[in-house]
Amino acid sequence: LLNVLKTYAEFDWRDLPVTDQVFAEYTSKYLDLRESVQRQGTKEKQSILEDIDFEVVLVHRDEVNVAYILKLLAWLKEEENTDKGKAMRKQIMSLLSSDVELRSKRELIEKFIAEHLPKITDPARIQDAFTKYWEDQRVLALQKLCEEEHLDQKQFANLIESYIFSGQEPLKDDVFKCLEARPSVLKAREIGERIVERMKEYVEVFVRGMVA
Repeated sequence: LLNVLKTYAEFDWRDLPVTDQVFAEYTSKYLDLRESVQRQGTKEKQSILEDIDFEVVLVHRDEVNVAYILKLLAWLKEEENTDKGKAMRKQIMSLLSSDVELRSKRELIEKFIAEHLPKITDPARIQDAFTKYWEDQRVLALQKLCEEEHLDQKQFANLIESYIFSGQEPLKDDVFKCLEARPSVLKAREIGERIVERMKEYVEVFVRGMVA
């Protein structure tokens, strides 16, 4: 319903019984519950909540993405150490928790805000600094994944590129070709599914939604 209302030029949060901030907090709790139910489902646990139809699209806000967050950070830098700046920081943290696409990136963006933003003196440099930071984190994440799963990094990187381009999950045999040693028959399915799932998580964090 909110998404429908927001298509009208007359839309104004002041006309609603809840504020944007309150809605964002409820959205965050909704997504936390959804993720909890999904985790239980993978562990084959019974729950009445599994019957709930979680329509994520209903709480997705198209105008909120990484590019938008970077704009907010530039404004935040200009209003640093002011009451307005404190309010903006709270809003940014709320958006990171409540937006569907940003949640997977929340931890890394919060780390950038905490460790790198204070060192930037010119708001115009935030975009470049974030781009370098994101690339560094992406490389580290890929290295960590390949080390933990005993994958050839170059081959696996190519497999990821193919997945991004085609949108199709790789065949298990293609995954196994990236391994330093082919797994036993008994463990092959488990290992193959785990690697594919980690690959999808990697793409979700570092690729999806990164283009403005």
